[in-house]
Amino acid sequence: MCLITRPAHGSAGLASKEVLLGYKKTGFGAGRWVGIGGHVEDGEKPADAAVREVAEETSLIVPVDSLSHMATLTFVFPFRPAWDQTADVFVTTQFSGTPVESSEVVPTWFPENELPFDGMWDDAKHWVPVVLGGDPVTATVTFGADCATVTRIDPHPLGAWRS
Repeated sequence: MCLITRPAHGSAGLASKEVLLGYKKTGFGAGRWVGIGGHVEDGEKPADAAVREVAEETSLIVPVDSLSHMATLTFVFPFRPAWDQTADVFVTTQFSGTPVESSEVVPTWFPENELPFDGMWDDAKHWVPVVLGGDPVTATVTFGADCATVTRIDPHPLGAWRS
């Protein structure tokens, strides 16, 4: 997953940066705002997958050497184990192009202080602000029976991470 940021435009100083999220139209997470990204293909490094997924989902070009690895998140769904996964989260300020809607997502810029947490996965409100603040996160996030609500977060003591 890749969180792309840029200086805020027209915010009158209320937000220092904007974050690109995608409204997921299909597949896992459909109907939610998500970070741009997806699966890692066989033999592919996570950073290379993030660059490829950003291009596929938004048409933006991100240099792989601009990515900062900021999180490793393990998602556990005890009531739907097939959904269990681990995600590497990268952050970058470097990109070229203009975001374009794809078959998977509608990319939209949000002021950092107005992220649509009510429309995101429940875990995002816990780790996204930490990562955007520059602190790395390693955590296991466990979801409840509804496969939507976080019931537990087990953080690794990295940076300023707080559950």
